[in-house]
Amino acid sequence: MTELTNVEIERYSRQIILSNVGGRGQKRLKESRVLVVGAGGLGSPVAYYLAAAGIGTLGIVDSDAVELSNLQRQILHSTERLGKSKAESARQTLLALNPHITVNTYPVRLTKDNILSIIEDYHVVVGGVDNFPTRYLLNDACIMASKPLVEGGVLQWDGLVMTIKPGEGPCYRCIFPDPPPLGAVPSCQEAGIIGVIPGVIGVIQATEVIKLLLGIGRTLTGRLLLYDALEMHFREVAAERNTECPVCGDNPRIRELEDYTFACEG
Repeated sequence: MTELTNVEIERYSRQIILSNVGGRGQKRLKESRVLVVGAGGLGSPVAYYLAAAGIGTLGIVDSDAVELSNLQRQILHSTERLGKSKAESARQTLLALNPHITVNTYPVRLTKDNILSIIEDYHVVVGGVDNFPTRYLLNDACIMASKPLVEGGVLQWDGLVMTIKPGEGPCYRCIFPDPPPLGAVPSCQEAGIIGVIPGVIGVIQATEVIKLLLGIGRTLTGRLLLYDALEMHFREVAAERNTECPVCGDNPRIRELEDYTFACEG
């Protein structure tokens, strides 16, 4: 097992003293590899806290450039990086926070042709995307590759989180088998988003990742956590694996990945 340096022991000391983490758990985090898909509102707090926690290798997937309208919620980026690659901006921020980690960047759009090769080297995948095509592609790829996926979504004052463990619980399609009709769900650009909402949801996603890696606690597998910020209310909805799910059911009809073109979620 990889050893911790004296500097790392001091940096992570508040975690190491936890009985269910300890030095062994911190070493496990150092050896872990987590892929964050999307360096936006959700991916920013997820990646930032995972870097702070000492996840040894982070992968950042994002093909976009930093825009001024991003900065209200996407805390990995800054005004001086407007127009720069989000993936590279994220890398710079994360290494400034913690130079003891490795950050791999993928400034590409995920497609059926590249997604499996990108996720294959990672232990856990985090979904921080803002559109339905990538969300469904990511779900299907993680099911096929047997990769745990911590999924999150936000819009206006609301958010949701679920943890997908292939073979142990429902996937995204078990709950939402098909995308909504075109125009049925507005994008964040159309409907708006309060910047703190992805912060709340992203931190929960990061917590789920750490629990998965350490093998502790109860994750949101089989549970959909819904957050209403206006009412300051969390609601949990139980979910079961759908035996007729098109991708993880007993007789799946989706056996190959495809690039989807349906509506954006935002």
